[in-house]
Amino acid sequence: MTIELTGMQKFKDAKTAFIAAVKNGADKDAQGDAYIAMIDGLQEDVLTEAKKAARAEAESYAICTTADGKLSAGQRKFFNAINQEVGYKEETLLPQETIDEIFEDITTEHPLLAAIGLKNAGLRLKFLKSETSGVAIWGKIFGEIKGQLDAAFSNEETISNKLTAFVVVPKDLEEFGPAWIERFVRLQIQEAFSVALELAFLTGDGQDKPIGLDRNINGGTTSGGVTTYPKKTAQGTLTFKDAKTTVKELSGMFKFHSTKENGKSLAVAGKVNIVVNPSDSWDVKAQYTFLNSNGVYVTALPFNLNIIESEVQTQGQVLSFVTGRYDAYVGGGIKVAKFDQTLALEDLELYVAKQFAYGAAKDIKASAIWTLSISATPEG
Repeated sequence: MTIELTGMQKFKDAKTAFIAAVKNGADKDAQGDAYIAMIDGLQEDVLTEAKKAARAEAESYAICTTADGKLSAGQRKFFNAINQEVGYKEETLLPQETIDEIFEDITTEHPLLAAIGLKNAGLRLKFLKSETSGVAIWGKIFGEIKGQLDAAFSNEETISNKLTAFVVVPKDLEEFGPAWIERFVRLQIQEAFSVALELAFLTGDGQDKPIGLDRNINGGTTSGGVTTYPKKTAQGTLTFKDAKTTVKELSGMFKFHSTKENGKSLAVAGKVNIVVNPSDSWDVKAQYTFLNSNGVYVTALPFNLNIIESEVQTQGQVLSFVTGRYDAYVGGGIKVAKFDQTLALEDLELYVAKQFAYGAAKDIKASAIWTLSISATPEG
């Protein structure tokens, strides 16, 4: 059950600012402020929608909404009791239907994660209630969550990183029934994790986070027991100058990806993707959009190349990668526990969602960086 929202401009603007803060290496406090602003924008939009829908449904169905009826018995019970005391750190599994919808929404609504081939590895996630505030941050599984939580993890987990994000639930949302609480919590987890996963899978340096597609996996350096990976150098330049030039440039890209690092051939037809910043995508599209003989504008690139827009991608650069050549996994279940502390803000409940994740290219030729150099006036 997807939340239908219109506009969401406040959330979108705050999301862009949060991505910029992370990419530009802003300090933890600045990232935290940007993250909180993003969640505040999301909260405001969803709460407005909840109130509007609740009023409409109340006119016909009294207090129990039709949306509540679409929840399973387990979901309804869980979200009815989400703010009841369940004991100090006593964990309760988040309903599997909600977990499945979070994963489905992440992969279907975020083209980059879908093209990478993000998989659910079936591991446990933790969903902990706390008074802590902060930002989506990466850290070691067995390390502390930046000194804020002390949850223990079993040593059978094989995924190498965890992602922690903070989710806010307004107390007055309870007035609208468990369905809206479920959707509100699910959407926040989805958005917080999807932003952080895109950042990590695309440009993570490997320090307590996945190794991104734009990283040189053969150039890692270790300092203080921590290995980090530098950004790759550009493999070439893309101009999309005219039809002949475009074919030559893209054939060179496909040829680069058509062999593995060990020299073995690889079939990549229909599997190559390029990631561009949204502001660059229109420059690229302008180069290969033309008016055909029937008077219809056609937008097409050779070799069935797939173009993906991502705010995470650096402007002026294109990243190419082959679907199936990057291992990307996230954990499976989510648990919830209630701490005995009280939240300073009387009208909010704050939760901490934790997800295990892993990401690394299969070899150095799974991805490449290209400099984007497009003239102001398209030719051809």
